[in-house]
Amino acid sequence: MLKAVLFDMDGVIVDTEPLHRKAYFKMFEDMKIDVGQEMYDSFTGQATLPICRTLCGHFGISESPEHLVATKRKHFKYLFENDNDLALLDGVHDLIKDYHANGLTLVLASSASMPNINRIFERFDLDKYFKAKISGADLKASKPHPEIFIKAAELAGEQTENCMVIEDSTNGIAAAKAANIYCVGFKSPHSTNQDYSKADRVITSFEEIAFAKL
Repeated sequence: MLKAVLFDMDGVIVDTEPLHRKAYFKMFEDMKIDVGQEMYDSFTGQATLPICRTLCGHFGISESPEHLVATKRKHFKYLFENDNDLALLDGVHDLIKDYHANGLTLVLASSASMPNINRIFERFDLDKYFKAKISGADLKASKPHPEIFIKAAELAGEQTENCMVIEDSTNGIAAAKAANIYCVGFKSPHSTNQDYSKADRVITSFEEIAFAKL
């Protein structure tokens, strides 16, 4: 029986991908590295530090991964405050309110840093709907490792078989399935070149998983 829903954030709740993309490519420019689209797409769903470790190893960058993280986050913070390309995805606010009103426990499980999660939740007044928030940036392993969703289920106070994950990325879906949790793959218009084949169900609109239709 479904008792808790574990939400990813980027590409599921809010459309931060354009801002993250701009911030990453500004950081790539600062580091004087040429990151192709295929490599960039492969990072979707991962936390920033593992991505920057990969970049440092791949390109032989002398700066530390932590320096790359700080550079990217500096650009993102500026864009968050000054760029207009930021909005909740169509229908997700209604879905969150629908689930909350029907007694489901909601937990946010995102690879974003907690400061970024808190910025989004404050901007769109989402805290009142969620029991807990967890950041993959604070964990030892990043998606596709299942740790984030195992911990999110614990925070929800539910067994994994009573949970559902909503994800939009290859890595996130793999993490949910590795945690043995039912996973809905949301084909976000902002998450390109992702593999939804491992998802238990694939949707293109949140209306498809309204509480009354579950």
